[in-house]
Amino acid sequence: MCGVAWLAFTPHPPPQADTGWDKANHALAFAVMALAARLGWPAARAATLAAALAGYGVLIELVQAVVPGRSAEPADVLADLAGVTLVLALAGWWRRRAGN
Repeated sequence: MCGVAWLAFTPHPPPQADTGWDKANHALAFAVMALAARLGWPAARAATLAAALAGYGVLIELVQAVVPGRSAEPADVLADLAGVTLVLALAGWWRRRAGN
């Protein structure tokens, strides 16, 4: 989360951390955080993890609204949720497949 915050709040993040498409950056960052959350809290409900990460995504956009060189976009939160949803859905499928 700290790395994502640094990338989100830096007025000019390094180009090496850019996929070339802003929405893919958001989806990838939140997919990684969703995977870390699922592995870190395996007993937590997926909806709880998704809600926490969605709140973090909204917080990022609110802060970006006041950071010079950055802007807040509701579509970024949707991209965040796409990454979260994909990973949590795959994790759920994997757990059912493994019988856990």
